[in-house]
Amino acid sequence: DGRHREPPRASGPERRPEAATGRQAVALDFDGRLCGARRGEARRGEARRGRRKMRLFGVSKEAALGGAALGVAAAAAGFWAGRRYHATFSSATHKGVMAQNNPLQQYILEHSLREHPSLKKLKLLTSDLPMKMMMVCSDQAQLMANLVRLIKAKKVLEIGVFTGYNTLNMALVLPEDGRVIACDINEDFAHVGKPVWKEAGVEHKIDLRIKPAIQTLDELLASGEAGTFDFAFIDADKESYNDYYEKCLRLIRKGGIIAIDNVLWHGRVLNPKKDDLETQSLHHLNEKIFRDPRVNISMLPMGDGVTLAFKL
Repeated sequence: DGRHREPPRASGPERRPEAATGRQAVALDFDGRLCGARRGEARRGEARRGRRKMRLFGVSKEAALGGAALGVAAAAAGFWAGRRYHATFSSATHKGVMAQNNPLQQYILEHSLREHPSLKKLKLLTSDLPMKMMMVCSDQAQLMANLVRLIKAKKVLEIGVFTGYNTLNMALVLPEDGRVIACDINEDFAHVGKPVWKEAGVEHKIDLRIKPAIQTLDELLASGEAGTFDFAFIDADKESYNDYYEKCLRLIRKGGIIAIDNVLWHGRVLNPKKDDLETQSLHHLNEKIFRDPRVNISMLPMGDGVTLAFKL
């Protein structure tokens, strides 16, 4: 009849990229699950077909088409920059910005992640735990270690240890006289990492303190260690993040770095609910640090979002 018709779509299952095999597949799959989250569903309107005359509030066809093109571009940008993801414990999905099965995430890991054998071992041990999603993403932990190395750090604070994967990563790059003061309230998980720390030859660099982190930070301040630490990593109870940040800012020297994990919190910071105290705390801290003249900052869409605050 002369009208344009779209060709029928091919049926059958969607093809997916081939996965890695062997131990590489185990490591990459775990990293993908740790650094990923379920992909959100984007609502798409149906495209108008044919050559019908367009009457959009009196706007000409050319203007309407131009506006539609701009709208599509803006929607695409918004989809990638601001879409929200939802983590789920049942599928062992970790906090993350990039979707768990995203081939680009696998490419990043395959072309950037360099793990010490002890790190691989501890990651696999952690993957057997029910709460494995609490582990810091491997590529993010590698960035933390690179920053520690870059600023020639000797004294590091870590608030939130879990099995100590990130602790080990930083200890491996510290000099022999360097130390990580690692704060946690649960020693059971740390027992998973301790033998690996020893095997890696860095156990003497790690000072594990099992008590509330606020108490440890206050003790350090009381003992005159303000301004003597080079690097701090915060990944613990979210409602205390502001207190951790303020005390770390006092303990870190000028030019030192504070890394704050989970600042995107599965995307919930986009619309914090009044009764969600964790998200409210993170959102308020994000706004505070953005306006804090005491630091320069970068917020990175890595893992579940990490803010780097450079003390001035």
